[in-house]
Amino acid sequence: MLPINQTLGAYSELFMLLAAGTYVIAFLAFAWDMATSGKTAQQDATRLAEAKTESTASTKVPAMAGAAEASSDGSTSGGPASGEVGGSKRASDGGSRVSPSSAVAARVAKVADAGLAYTSRRAAARVGVALSILGLIIHAAGVVTRGIAAGRVPWGNMYEFCTTGAFLVVAVFLIVLVRRDLRFLGTFVLGLAVVMMVAAAVAFWTPVGHLVPALQSYWLVIHVSIAVLSSALFTLTFSMGVLQLLQSRREAKIAAGGLDRGGFMGLVPNALTLETLSYRINTIAFVGWTLTVMFGSIWAEKAWGRFWGWDTKEVWSFVIWVVYAAYLHARATRGWTGTRAAWLSIVGYLCVVFNFTVVNIYFTGLHSYGGVSAG
Repeated sequence: MLPINQTLGAYSELFMLLAAGTYVIAFLAFAWDMATSGKTAQQDATRLAEAKTESTASTKVPAMAGAAEASSDGSTSGGPASGEVGGSKRASDGGSRVSPSSAVAARVAKVADAGLAYTSRRAAARVGVALSILGLIIHAAGVVTRGIAAGRVPWGNMYEFCTTGAFLVVAVFLIVLVRRDLRFLGTFVLGLAVVMMVAAAVAFWTPVGHLVPALQSYWLVIHVSIAVLSSALFTLTFSMGVLQLLQSRREAKIAAGGLDRGGFMGLVPNALTLETLSYRINTIAFVGWTLTVMFGSIWAEKAWGRFWGWDTKEVWSFVIWVVYAAYLHARATRGWTGTRAAWLSIVGYLCVVFNFTVVNIYFTGLHSYGGVSAG
């Protein structure tokens, strides 16, 4: 067993602090983009509706003028008088036709491109992405130096699980940004990453050290790495679920003739797009969590001589699996779409958080060594 390198351990904590600070600034940049770009999107939507209304009105006026001229020349039946009356009536009708179209345009929610393509260059969002990349590089240095200092993979306790989890949340977010415009998630993703980093430093901090004998296994690499990645994906779908609920409420309000006041939501895709993307990511994360439970059972058999013992941690890992299985089943076969699907996804993530925090801290069992102490 290699000795602990306390110097590298101290550098790791410094890198983690710098990464957290960079994430905070990135979070503020995304929040500024949310505030300013949302207002701009709302103004653009208003100008677009007005332009469409003017265009519709201008195309109707020449047609009505031509009809009036034809009537005055006597080329049509009804004579000048009837032509004048008819022209006035058609002009009046034309005016009434413009109003409903403008009213309908006002009731259509302004949303981002359904294909999640990049359609605008938002300066604040670009700054947020750049700072997120910088923070991720610093964060990677912290994770790597922690692992080298301990002479093992750096996810042997809650502190390391939390810091590695935050790293993967931001990493997955930035990887997806290469192909899809998910900058509207920046505030939520970076906010959750900051919360995880603060929780790791304040509530779960553990000095770098060796693992207890039960964790000294190659199954730690397999089991926990998949669990961390799955949790990171669940974090993204949780953010999407919250936005889906907000967007659904906004769309329903606008369809009912209400006033649209959600400027930032104009940068977010429609609720159906969010739901579809969330469902796809949850499917991948669910497969990962299934492997987490399976590999955990195999590891338990090798460590304790049984595959399943109804330990508190095992029970709640199974509860998480059941909730997300119900979500996938209900959406695929029972037609549970819209807000019901979003709520199920959110409940599943709350179970993940409960399993990681409350179960690890307040419940005793064979997994207690996975708490705030590395052993």
